[in-house]
Amino acid sequence: MTSISPLEWLLEEDQPAIRYLALTTLRGKPESDPEVRVAKALIPKNGWAADILAKQDPAGWWAGRESLYRPKYVSTNWMLLILSDLGLTKADPRIDKACRLWIQRFAMEDGGFAMSGTKRGHLCTTGNMARALVRFGYADHPKVRGAFAWLERTRDKNGGWSCFGSGRNLDSWEGLSAFAVYPKEKWTAGMGRAVEDAVEFYLQRELHKQGDRYRPWERFHYPVHYYYDILVGLDVLTALGYTDDPRLGFALSHLKKKRRPDGRWNLDAVHPDLEGAMAAWYAKYPKNALIPFALEAAGAPSKMVTLRAMQVLSRVS
Repeated sequence: MTSISPLEWLLEEDQPAIRYLALTTLRGKPESDPEVRVAKALIPKNGWAADILAKQDPAGWWAGRESLYRPKYVSTNWMLLILSDLGLTKADPRIDKACRLWIQRFAMEDGGFAMSGTKRGHLCTTGNMARALVRFGYADHPKVRGAFAWLERTRDKNGGWSCFGSGRNLDSWEGLSAFAVYPKEKWTAGMGRAVEDAVEFYLQRELHKQGDRYRPWERFHYPVHYYYDILVGLDVLTALGYTDDPRLGFALSHLKKKRRPDGRWNLDAVHPDLEGAMAAWYAKYPKNALIPFALEAAGAPSKMVTLRAMQVLSRVS
């Protein structure tokens, strides 16, 4: 019996979010297409998104009212990042309620977003939130517009961003990911320069050259939270339109090497997938232990990873 193709696998009806995204991004069907409309309507009713929404408190939060950020990775911040990836929008009142609460708690006076208890915007939080809120349909919300202005102001003059004040680095990808979904007609000239300079920073490093070899970057994950890996880099840069630069060669070769004989990709690991100093830090401070959250089993074929990998390859073909 012949195995079905990877695209047919993604189009199966068990996960309407994956089906919807495959129809629109891989098959190129418009939102008005009957198949697309049916799949989109089923996202909050069946599959991963429905499972997450079923655990939401009527007040809009997950896991706890006091903190929308902790515990990592099961509280409101993390659930909303995943739901934004699954094709939901603020048309669902549960999403709208959660996002209004999120914005209220995380919007800082300087224009950025950060977890409660801080006073200034934080890059990872701002980039992730801005990306998710645009996908949810809040691109014209004043706090979202302010977040993109914040990203423009806080960029490194040499290209890229810094997360946790550690200097510009490949881990600080979230700002670029936000611009990858922000309509270009909304960009200022300064935003365009910020994106160009940041992309050049990544290309100069071929999406993986930063210090000693870091093996978690070679593994593919979902959810990615605020972590970087080579698929994250490829997804962001190709979504921004950078598809034919020869400096993508190593990353694209790595992506193709990881494709299984049946054309699918595995979920290699679930975060936290850490080595070196970060792994040692969490071992030393067990009270800060993170709660892994996954939609699929590590080590097995992943619809989410396969979808993202096929989206990348479709952009560069």
